[in-house]
Amino acid sequence: MTTSHVLPPPATPPAGTEGDAKDASPTAPEGDRPARKSGGSRLRALDGLRLAAALAVASYHYTAKDQEVAQSWGTSPHNLFHYLSKVGTYGTLGVQMFFLISGFVICMSSWGKPLSEFFRSRVARLYPAYWVAIVMVTTASLILPVVVHHLRSDEILLNLTMFQQPMGSPRVLGVDWTLWIELKFYIFFGLLVVWKGVTYRRVVLFCCLWTVACVFARVADNPFTDELVFRDHAPFFIAGLAFYLIHRYGSDWLLWGIVVMSFLLAQRYEVTAMWHPGMSGPYARNPYVVIALVALIFLVVAAVALGWLSWANWSWLTFAGALTYPFYLIHEHLGWFAIRIYHRYFDLGAYPTLIATVLTMLVLAYLMNKFVEKPFGPRLKRALKPSEERKALIRGGA
Repeated sequence: MTTSHVLPPPATPPAGTEGDAKDASPTAPEGDRPARKSGGSRLRALDGLRLAAALAVASYHYTAKDQEVAQSWGTSPHNLFHYLSKVGTYGTLGVQMFFLISGFVICMSSWGKPLSEFFRSRVARLYPAYWVAIVMVTTASLILPVVVHHLRSDEILLNLTMFQQPMGSPRVLGVDWTLWIELKFYIFFGLLVVWKGVTYRRVVLFCCLWTVACVFARVADNPFTDELVFRDHAPFFIAGLAFYLIHRYGSDWLLWGIVVMSFLLAQRYEVTAMWHPGMSGPYARNPYVVIALVALIFLVVAAVALGWLSWANWSWLTFAGALTYPFYLIHEHLGWFAIRIYHRYFDLGAYPTLIATVLTMLVLAYLMNKFVEKPFGPRLKRALKPSEERKALIRGGA
């Protein structure tokens, strides 16, 4: 992504980077609130929402921006799609849905886990597909450099760490900026909450303190504090954490107060980032539409938290959710590659090319999930598990 708001992750995750959406045991730690329900079944509605978010981001990258994608189409996408472009320009908000869902699912999946298990699961979930995506996009940049700019070898190698953004290196994957935000969330939540054990009280305290830190970071207007607390995206993660507590423990005024505060902060940032007075052109955004869409994102996740979407329990949603992360990783640059092939070399029309491109990315995502994520994710997680001898050394402080 290359606009001022979306440069291109998630999850998360949106951004779609959270692994199994399964709840933990309802047994509360000593001194914590008892859980309202176990929630042991997978919340498949979240899987469907993650894929919808990924497709929304793809609609922006394919139909609602110029620059590289216009080079692949041979003209501005607005000239080809017009009304679809006007809708697709709001697809950047799919990233914010990833962040919101990520807060919900990370709180869910970390409950009852030690810190070491939490970090192993995150590394095993994020990196295998990410490394393969780096290889795929780098290969595409060599085959058709007019579509994807080829980076130097040292820059490509640095991208394997997922730390290229704070290191000031160009990104192989446009969506990397969101993965860096997700990674920071995992680090902070792990060290400040999971380390002591996830409880209602600790999550609420974390949400409240993070909100205050975001407000002070805005006042400070310092690059370091902005990077540290990622003030503009934090309200979505915070709301996701509160929504999970609502799902697990039931509603109370404190949790809904956190949600409302997060919405008020989130909609302010989205309007200022996506709309500017006097903004015109084919991709202009209406501030009232932006607010309405942010509200819709909050409402659909609230519906999941309250159990209103429990009827959406179709098995295909789990399959759809499994495709979200690999699709999100590769869809931007490889999608532009596919558009150029289908539209300019095979002379397909605009809409057939768009459909063929999305389907191609979904097929590649399926192959990545089947042959990369499923076999190598668990292996990496097992490989990162310390032996009994190493555990003894760690406990002994050696």
